[in-house]
Amino acid sequence: MVKQEKYMDLGILLRSSRSLALFTVLLCMGGAGSLVAQTGLAESEQSTEGTASPVPGLYEDRIVFGQSAAFSGPAASLGNGMHAGIGAAFQEVNLAGGIHGRQLELIRRNDGYEPELAILNARTLIEEDEVFALIGSVGTPTSRAVLPIANAAKVPYIAPFTGAGFLRDPHSYTVNLRASYDQETQRIVSFLTETLELSRIAIVYQDDSYGEVGFAGIQKAMNAIDKSLVGIGTYPRNTLAVKTALLDIRETNPQAVVIIGAYAPTAELILWAKKIDLDAVFITISFVGSQALADALGAQGTGVYVTQVVPTHGSCTLVICGEYEQALHAFDQDLKPGFVSLEGYLAGRMTIDLLEAVGPDVTQDKFMALVRSGGLTDLGGFALQFGTEDNQGSDLVFLTVIDERQLYRAVR
Repeated sequence: MVKQEKYMDLGILLRSSRSLALFTVLLCMGGAGSLVAQTGLAESEQSTEGTASPVPGLYEDRIVFGQSAAFSGPAASLGNGMHAGIGAAFQEVNLAGGIHGRQLELIRRNDGYEPELAILNARTLIEEDEVFALIGSVGTPTSRAVLPIANAAKVPYIAPFTGAGFLRDPHSYTVNLRASYDQETQRIVSFLTETLELSRIAIVYQDDSYGEVGFAGIQKAMNAIDKSLVGIGTYPRNTLAVKTALLDIRETNPQAVVIIGAYAPTAELILWAKKIDLDAVFITISFVGSQALADALGAQGTGVYVTQVVPTHGSCTLVICGEYEQALHAFDQDLKPGFVSLEGYLAGRMTIDLLEAVGPDVTQDKFMALVRSGGLTDLGGFALQFGTEDNQGSDLVFLTVIDERQLYRAVR
């Protein structure tokens, strides 16, 4: 296994009251061993000797990035997938000599998909680890909590794994890779109502800011065609408590159920729906964690639809898809390609291209100025377009379905 992970010493980890608070909270989540594993740095990510510059995270021999994401709990596959993809891209460029002679390093900290821990991690990464940028965060509620901290510190917030609208403010320090949730939900509604010609559509969503933006997107798309949802259900974040929501929407006899949630509760709801013979089309958005959902559903997943914001890796013919698979295998030969790690790899490659273009005298402000200056960036066939009023690189949404082999195939 090439991953070569080596964990931090607890004495280093507990060097401040802030880190002690993180230790206390995460201890409740899984014990000290879990804490060290989830906040450890890979050997390729360990700091080396070097002279610091006035720019945070920038040294003569390296540029340091930070990632706060879910590495435990119901959204863990998302944090781990993004980390693997970014790590694969960083390792690939490091082996080729780095960026203008500098290696890229990545510090990761577990927030368990909880906003309070995300705030703690962001402050630690910015104030103590002094990272150049935050990259690969996971989730809407965590991003909503952290974005004001990144903006205040003028630290780029790169490629969060969420399509929330508040991250599309071009004057913020956010650099979005992916299409928005509004674009994904528009695709869902058009597919259900136009392609499948269904009219009785219900929704179940996670009762937090993530679920609310997804719900709002579906509502907006339905209003645009003068239709209404027949049923609405909610469930609490980081739980599998979906039965009440399922029973609520069952009473409305839906033909299709849109689910806005992470993979574990989404799978739980679909499996229970099949047990009570709710005959409906189930469809969800990219944040769900596609491979984890397919694995959790097993043979019951056939026919479940998921919108994606990156190509379907098994049938993708873009140059970047082949490069991704090679880089992921080199990073960890035990990892299988998937939508989440592909998005992480694209995020890493986007960051690398921007750093290359800025030049050796990079600063956070120069990095953001390049994003805002516009211009087309081509990542091996996956095109990104930014602008002065557009901090979102891609507008692409792909529709996929789980087939009888428990694999995703593209829907035309």
